[in-house]
Amino acid sequence: MELTRGRFLSLLGAGAAGVLLGGCAKSPPPVDVTAAGFGTEATGTVKLWCRSALQAANQLLVDRFHAAQDRIRVELTPVQDAQFVTKLATAIRGGRVPDIVDIDDINSALFINRGVFADLTPLIEALPFRDQLSPAHLALGEHDGRYYALPSVADNSALWCNLELLDRAGVDIDEATGSFDGYLDAARAVSGLGRDVHGWSFPGNGSGALGFTVQPHIWATDTDLITGEIGHQRGDIVGNDALRRTLGLLHTLWDEGLVPSDADADDASRWAANFHAGRIGMMPNGYGILVPQAPPGLLDHTEVRLLSGPDGGRSFFDGGTNFCLPNGSDNPSAAWEFALFCLDVEQQARLPESGYIPVRSDAATPEFRADYPLALPSLEDIGAGYAPLTLAYNRIYNQSDGPWLAMFRRAVFGGDIDGAMAQAQDHYDEILRQGDA
Repeated sequence: MELTRGRFLSLLGAGAAGVLLGGCAKSPPPVDVTAAGFGTEATGTVKLWCRSALQAANQLLVDRFHAAQDRIRVELTPVQDAQFVTKLATAIRGGRVPDIVDIDDINSALFINRGVFADLTPLIEALPFRDQLSPAHLALGEHDGRYYALPSVADNSALWCNLELLDRAGVDIDEATGSFDGYLDAARAVSGLGRDVHGWSFPGNGSGALGFTVQPHIWATDTDLITGEIGHQRGDIVGNDALRRTLGLLHTLWDEGLVPSDADADDASRWAANFHAGRIGMMPNGYGILVPQAPPGLLDHTEVRLLSGPDGGRSFFDGGTNFCLPNGSDNPSAAWEFALFCLDVEQQARLPESGYIPVRSDAATPEFRADYPLALPSLEDIGAGYAPLTLAYNRIYNQSDGPWLAMFRRAVFGGDIDGAMAQAQDHYDEILRQGDA
């Protein structure tokens, strides 16, 4: 049977991770990051694996690293996003690991909890910019009080606002973006501008995109949809007032025609098209989706805010990637030197060129503020970012047959919010029991 990414996740969830990450004659030797001279004046070749979606961003960093020194050469291997987890697990089991991986921060926990990445705690704690690193990225790389991942790049959600439409509708952006009441009033006003203009937009059939943009409304109230530590997790759905009010807001937006009529079929493949056409007043989305393909002039009257909870608060999905060093690699010292180069403020401040956000809040220098004002909100409030720490994220939020999308569609398009939440509670609990087994 072909070992697909979904099969790998199923095996993890069923407690059979040993099929992939076990089965070796012995565990690979752990990387000793406390060895004298580790991460300084290293030489040789570094094998770097990255997600294919970040190939261009990583290649720019590799090229700059090569230009800055001549002791280390980095061989970059892009891996298709859907294959990354399976390919890395297979490499670990076969004892042929890369020196460093730039892995989706959500997926970090799948490997950290199997003990296959190097303990980077002393290195991270010694960084002079430790307190400026994304707390949410660090949290996804932590296990039993130790750090096994270094934040590398961020891919954050936020609320994108067309000021031209808001101004025409008589809407003040700050009053409109601080609560659900403000959202609704603004969406109604903007939608009144014309038949083809809508106050809000969401991809109602794009499970992962909805997870990226809807959950922060709930997190803004210091509430999550999953509760408990890995090994003892369950859904927090029924009785979750922030979730109920969020689904209620989105149902109202749909029911009143404040979003495009094809939102129920939108799978996010053309997510930004209506915003780029100047027909959407407010839309939760990401920098790398909206900015690179924006038509001339649109960004001049665009502003960004973090996503609000029902009565206030702010949050954003702190996505992106982490650097991790697999145990048993050939050149971890040189790999760490490359990672530190990528975390330098100069390199971080250039990430928006590739559609990504720095993971260091102090990258928001005066020059950065002038060049990339639309990338600032999440840096200025970096502690508001969050992403759930669970082994079951992909099965719940990214798979089209998962309980997250089913709940969203039944509640938002069908109007059965209570029924949708009750059904989702059972399915969340079932998946989390499997994922924690």
